[in-house]
Amino acid sequence: MRCLVVLSVLVACSPARTRDEPVAVPPRPPGERAPASTPPPSIDAAPSAPVDSALAIVDARPALAIVDAPMAWSDARAALTLDYRRAHSDAEAIDLTIVPRVIVLHYTAGDSAQGTRSYFDHTEIEASRTELRRGGKVNVSSHFLVDRDGTIYRLQPETRFARHCIGLNHLAIGVENVGDDRRWPLTAAQVAANAALVRELAATHPITHLLGHHEVMGFREHAYYVERDPAYRNSKPDPGAAFMTKVRAKVSDLGLAGPE
Repeated sequence: MRCLVVLSVLVACSPARTRDEPVAVPPRPPGERAPASTPPPSIDAAPSAPVDSALAIVDARPALAIVDAPMAWSDARAALTLDYRRAHSDAEAIDLTIVPRVIVLHYTAGDSAQGTRSYFDHTEIEASRTELRRGGKVNVSSHFLVDRDGTIYRLQPETRFARHCIGLNHLAIGVENVGDDRRWPLTAAQVAANAALVRELAATHPITHLLGHHEVMGFREHAYYVERDPAYRNSKPDPGAAFMTKVRAKVSDLGLAGPE
C-alpha cells in the first residue's frame, strides 16, 4: 500500500506548437505538497486535508504531490474523442478506456501552465491547424502538465484516451512540460518532476516504454504503434534528446525501454 498525495486545484499547453498530441492517478490519502522555492501558478486551489499520521508512514518512498486540475470535459468532447480513436486506432472501439504501456514526454513550446490548461479546455481543434483538423476535430490534450518549477498537474485520468501522440494514443500517457528548447529551456525541476512522475506511473500501470515525442516516428515498426491512416504522421522536436537523457538517468533502475 502506498501513500500518495493529490492536491485539488484549477490550472493550465500552448497553441503555439503544431502537433498531434496534444489526467487518473489512483486515489491517494490527501496531504500537502512540499513548499517550493517559488509559488505555483496563480490557480484557485482548494486546501488539502491533513494527512493521517498512521498512513503517512506506510511507504518509505516519499509521496508524490500531484495537483488535480481536471480539464473541461463534456459529452461532445467524449464523442469526438471516440470518433478519433475509431479513425486512427480501433474502428470497433466503444469507449475511451486505455491500459497504459508507454509514457510520452512533450514540451508545450510556451511559457504558461495556465495558457496550456486553458487551451486544452477547448473541445475542438481550431480550423487554422489544418493538418491536425484533417486528422479529427477533437482538440489535443495530455494527461499531465509539469510547470517550470516542477509542479505536476493532473489534467485527466491516465486511463482515458487522449490525443497527444500519433500512433500511440491508444496506450500512451502524455506528459507536457511548460517550455521549449530555445526561449524557455526546460528546467532541472522539470527533470526531477518528470522522473518522479514516471516512477509513480510505472508503479501503478504496466509501463514498458518511456519515449520523447521526437522519438515516436522512429517507433513505427513496433507492435505498440497503431495508425490506421498510413499517411498521417508528423515530425516533432520535443522534448529533445538532452531532456530525455536526464530523465532516463534518474529512472534507469526501472528498466523502461526506449525507441530502439
